[in-house]
Amino acid sequence: MFGSLRNRNYRLFFLGQVVSNTGTWMQRIAQDWLVLSLTGSATAVGVTTALQFLPMLLFGLYGGVLVDRLPKRPTLLVTQSAMALTGLALAFLTLTGHVEVWHVYLAAFAVGLATVVDNPARQTFVSEMVGPDQLQNAVSLNSANFQSARLIGPAVAGLMITGVGTGWAFLANGLSFIAPITGLLLMRARELHVVRRAPRGKGQLREGLQYVAGRPDLIWTIVLVGFVSTFGFNFPVYLSAFADDVFHAGAGSYSLFNTVMAVGSLAGALLAARRGTARMRVLVVGAVAFGTLEMVASLAPSLWLFALLMMPIGMFGMTVNVTANSSVQLGTDPAMRGRVMSLYMMVFMGGAPLGAPIAGWITDAYGVRAGLAAGGAIAAGAAVVIGLVLARVGNLRLSVGWHRGHPQVRFVPRQAQEQLAPAA
Repeated sequence: MFGSLRNRNYRLFFLGQVVSNTGTWMQRIAQDWLVLSLTGSATAVGVTTALQFLPMLLFGLYGGVLVDRLPKRPTLLVTQSAMALTGLALAFLTLTGHVEVWHVYLAAFAVGLATVVDNPARQTFVSEMVGPDQLQNAVSLNSANFQSARLIGPAVAGLMITGVGTGWAFLANGLSFIAPITGLLLMRARELHVVRRAPRGKGQLREGLQYVAGRPDLIWTIVLVGFVSTFGFNFPVYLSAFADDVFHAGAGSYSLFNTVMAVGSLAGALLAARRGTARMRVLVVGAVAFGTLEMVASLAPSLWLFALLMMPIGMFGMTVNVTANSSVQLGTDPAMRGRVMSLYMMVFMGGAPLGAPIAGWITDAYGVRAGLAAGGAIAAGAAVVIGLVLARVGNLRLSVGWHRGHPQVRFVPRQAQEQLAPAA
């Protein structure tokens, strides 16, 4: 489960990301709560989320082209430093009492611009640190890393917001980037796996799109992730509204929802690291379960039942995330990985500018219960349809039977099922 951590360079990267990701989660909680406090509008929270992910939607593919051309470690040093400065600027404005909602919007957009390059660079740098044999394990541990920080960040942010104010959470995030920057500087360049960088040339963006277009397994994985992220992952809107409007609780309950979800997400990431392989059926079943549980949670009558449901929602959401990410990376030629992963991240993260304002509008107009139920229904429905499409593309049929006294439902090749039919 933890095999990748034997690699010194990856261990430095992993430890730096634990600290930085904790700060990032603190800023996310503080940012959403600050916007809600300044405006009283769930739509404004959705706009903030949209602005943070809009650059990925607009420029994500060009970020992938740059990542395939540039050395990953120096690139990450620049992007991590830029995000640190953004957090420190927002901390200064908030602590001095001059912060306005447009400042938060601008900071969210600036972080999004850095993420256009930072995200595909971090994703593809993993293969340079650990090599292809440990890639699946390292991707899963990265997700576990992110979710471990998510356990700590919201809890600390809730204490800071209620105790000393949101500005200190922004300051902590800005300072947290010291850890990953130090880790990158301490890495041994000679121990990195050499990956051929793409030379500068015309048509590289088109080449990446054509590569994906010829791979149905990549296309449908990315499409499914797009539906789930756009309509099912709008938790900044949903959870803040449930805490404030439905259960009439404070920032502590909002951080509680995020923390409980992180427990489930951490479990999902560790299970993915243990599995070692990325299977399409795991992706589809995970997405169906994720959407269905969101619909159930939308009906939760009490705060504690709603919080409890966040755990399996986090687990299945992380199952979708890790399985899709791993299958796309493992199925892509290393020379194309930056462009393919930028397309993947553009869909995964860029869906928020479309989904978050819609979720915010439904929440303001019809209530957050309707918004969460609609998002879950779309995610589950898309998973069912895409699962059937993939089964048809792969010439598979649904098989229902018994195995060692237990019911078994799975997809099998059509020819194999037809051969078994007379015996059955």
